[in-house]
Amino acid sequence: MEIIGTGLDATEIARIADAIERYGDRFVKRIFTDEEIAYCRRRRDFASSFAARFAAKEAAMKALGTGHSRGVFWRGIEVFRHPGNPPQIRFHGGAAARAASMGATGSLLTLTHSRELAMAHVLLLR
Repeated sequence: MEIIGTGLDATEIARIADAIERYGDRFVKRIFTDEEIAYCRRRRDFASSFAARFAAKEAAMKALGTGHSRGVFWRGIEVFRHPGNPPQIRFHGGAAARAASMGATGSLLTLTHSRELAMAHVLLLR
């Protein structure tokens, strides 16, 4: 197994909470998939969950080497979790095409947060 991409991001939880309060569903639906929204809304501290997923999307864009460009968009990167398992990344659309062009066959995702920051680290593997 070979690491072909890595990305790390830290996102201020208050910044995401403010965006949700200010723009509501317009912000949330532009950034997150329906499944991510449902997962985060079930959490008591939903802003932390949204911020962690935002950080994961940013970290994945860095691992892909594209940032938010070349067909890689927010909703094309999805964080999902099966009960009892760690969170994982799923790529769609342009993000999936970019991962495939890099030869990615898997990924690893780590999420964590404190009161102020949510952080994510993504490794792309071949």
